[in-house]
Amino acid sequence: MAVCLAVAANTFGDTIVLKNGRRITALSVTQQGDKISYETSSGTLTLPRAIVDHVERGGVPSAEMFANAATLSLKPPDPAASSLAPNKTEIEARLIKDGEVDRNYVALLEGEARSGQALANQNAAMAHHAASQFELAHGEMDLALADERTALTYAPQQPVFLMNVAYLYLRRSEYRQALEYLERARRVAPEDPEVSKLAGWAYYGLNKLDQAVSEWKHAESLRPDAEVEAALRKAERDKQEEEQYKENESSHFTLRYSGASEPALARDVLHALERHYDAIESALSYSPPESIGVILYTQQAFSDITQAPTWVGALNDGRIRVPVQGLNSVTPELSRVLKHELTHSFVQQKTRSHAPTWIHEGLAQFMEGKRSDANSLALVTMYQSDPALGEKHFEGDWMKLSNADASAAYAWALANVEYIVQSGGMSDIDRILANLSTGESPEGAVREVLRCDYAQLAKDTVTYLRKTYAN
Repeated sequence: MAVCLAVAANTFGDTIVLKNGRRITALSVTQQGDKISYETSSGTLTLPRAIVDHVERGGVPSAEMFANAATLSLKPPDPAASSLAPNKTEIEARLIKDGEVDRNYVALLEGEARSGQALANQNAAMAHHAASQFELAHGEMDLALADERTALTYAPQQPVFLMNVAYLYLRRSEYRQALEYLERARRVAPEDPEVSKLAGWAYYGLNKLDQAVSEWKHAESLRPDAEVEAALRKAERDKQEEEQYKENESSHFTLRYSGASEPALARDVLHALERHYDAIESALSYSPPESIGVILYTQQAFSDITQAPTWVGALNDGRIRVPVQGLNSVTPELSRVLKHELTHSFVQQKTRSHAPTWIHEGLAQFMEGKRSDANSLALVTMYQSDPALGEKHFEGDWMKLSNADASAAYAWALANVEYIVQSGGMSDIDRILANLSTGESPEGAVREVLRCDYAQLAKDTVTYLRKTYAN
């Protein structure tokens, strides 16, 4: 049975990949002889077939588009080889017992370190470092940071430990703390490319593009790195575009805007963001540790920098990017867009990159003021025809969804979050996010708070939709 959902504006169609690497997203793409025709919200456009590499069919942006992509995709540091401890292999082998860190063994090595002997201190440091690596691999970010910092008390000049502490702070979006440890690492390992690589991410997170570009260029000069090269290209595009931009700031935001935008609009955007910040902070019981970057573009600059389709209202890749051409005040629609994107920043940082797409999109839609009244009948009908359809969006890569399934995924995500809030309050959402921040699996986080699995959540959501929107 075909079901029409009122979320078409959130769906995405085909992607044209040009031979120069540029990607163009369209509602649909067809080939007509030596021409490629594609539909956009502005009408039908064409390209020569000769410049097109291939077409990717269907899908929606992954969670990275809405999250802090910089820290989400950041890999642990791979420092230059250095001596950690002569007994490194033995310590690592004995540290894990029955799938957990053997704290009695760690305590034994700490006791031996009280002798003050250099080797005993190295062993205790290595035990805490290995414990940190184990905990990081299992999503225990707080424990990983605590152990890595303890390792430094036994080996305060060890660059590997310093860089790992910095890395963990980066994953928590605590960029200034990360830089403190990276400066210490630089003093003892000035030519290690990992120091500059991580420092580049820290400066990028602080919206300091000049310093980020400088650090990444230095890292590339020391050792070619595909991850650094991609980050550097992106930062240089941003830097070139924003060189003539004006800047303004408020308590929680650093705003850059094109000279084509009115200063009054920039001030109004900051005021709106601060109002939304207060509301989201109260709802989620969380305050991001650093100032959040916001960029106001002309429509053309937004398209060039983000390569987003024309119907996309904004993007959040760690900085909130919004096209505002033609506006001289914050309209209700712009206000909703700002609150939606700001919600992504809160969720990303509160969960330390562990929130699934359905949480991101469901909560962002809910916070901007959307509700499920327009889609309730379609969702109930869909669930009645096949209950599994109400669960498809919970897992997997939304990029692989068809256009119709993507529309349903957005609608289901909103309905799920709406049901959770209406039945248990924002405190239940807050507890789910807190569980996610510890590395708990998404379904496990839901089960811990709601005492149900995804199948039951879908069923309960449908019951809520029937009861609330029966008329």
